[in-house]
Amino acid sequence: MKKALMYASVASMIDMFNMNNIKILKDLGYQVDVACNFEDRSTTTDAKIEAFKKKLHDLDVSYYHLPIPRQISKIGDIIKSYQLSKKLAEKDYDVVHCHSPIGAALCRLAFRHSKTKIIYTAHGFHFYEGAPLKNWLIFYPVEKILARYTDILITINQEDYERAETFNVRDKVVKVNGVGIDTSKFKERNYAEKNSQLLNDLNLDEDDVILTSVGQLSKRKNHRVVIEALAKLKNRKIKYLIVGEGELRNELTHLIKENNLEDEVILLGFRSDIDQILGITDIFVLPSLQEGLPVSLMEAMGTGLPCIVSDIRGNRDLIDNKLGGYLCNNEINKYQKMIRLLCMSKDKRFLFGKYNAKKIKKFDKNVIN
Repeated sequence: MKKALMYASVASMIDMFNMNNIKILKDLGYQVDVACNFEDRSTTTDAKIEAFKKKLHDLDVSYYHLPIPRQISKIGDIIKSYQLSKKLAEKDYDVVHCHSPIGAALCRLAFRHSKTKIIYTAHGFHFYEGAPLKNWLIFYPVEKILARYTDILITINQEDYERAETFNVRDKVVKVNGVGIDTSKFKERNYAEKNSQLLNDLNLDEDDVILTSVGQLSKRKNHRVVIEALAKLKNRKIKYLIVGEGELRNELTHLIKENNLEDEVILLGFRSDIDQILGITDIFVLPSLQEGLPVSLMEAMGTGLPCIVSDIRGNRDLIDNKLGGYLCNNEINKYQKMIRLLCMSKDKRFLFGKYNAKKIKKFDKNVIN
């Protein structure tokens, strides 16, 4: 029987984005194993990890824990993960599909002398236009060197694709439109009415203009700039919902209190009803400093929402400026202006949302697959 290994830094990467790939491999007759960090909780919960393990068990997929860290400073975990990965390389897999910068680097190093076909999906290089110099000094040479041990390098945005084409990959570099989304499951935003029960649960009014962001509470997601823009706007009818959890919860909570925005900015934590949240949303906001091709933004577009996003790689691949929303540089005043503009114009919100709902169809998982 043919054997395949799905390899990533954290379990949530496989759970959220690769279960369909595992099922495809199973349908093709592969025995599939999974290797990742099952103990990292920065992007998930104990309950979700246990549910993920059960899904793997039900699919007859074996899994291995690797203590792959999210920071390159954790040398001990990196060395241990590499040693365990070398043992996996002895299992004679036919193909290994790796993800995440640190995980993919360890995987390719461990498998470099094997006969295994190595596929690497880059969900967004850490070096990009506008990235800090240290990212270029550390991650760029690593990716360029490890490309020689990569048979197929999959990129998900145009900037990464063009850069990867300059690497010495064994076989080829390809570009796909991300992991894809099921556009059929998202109901297009009905601006005529909102779910009154959900509004009541969140202490929101029918006439509030609701902004929503979905993403980890981290520096990379940059929620701070929107909170500070709202502090300047001083409009009590604009509400900002942030879905996600992370290490910056306390810092953001302090920022909200410091600006007396406790009634305007709500940290929702993890939610299982994101489609319902998007259903009461008027404007989707994604102020990230770095993205690959964000699924949260694709889902917002599928719901038919206008979007205000940072002018970065990935976001630019999805949002057409002044057609589906606005691309912003990382300035508080810019976000303040764009939020005020869209909050004042229902017509613009409607037109931008319609445009996005149409454009996102080419990112449907059935089109991509």
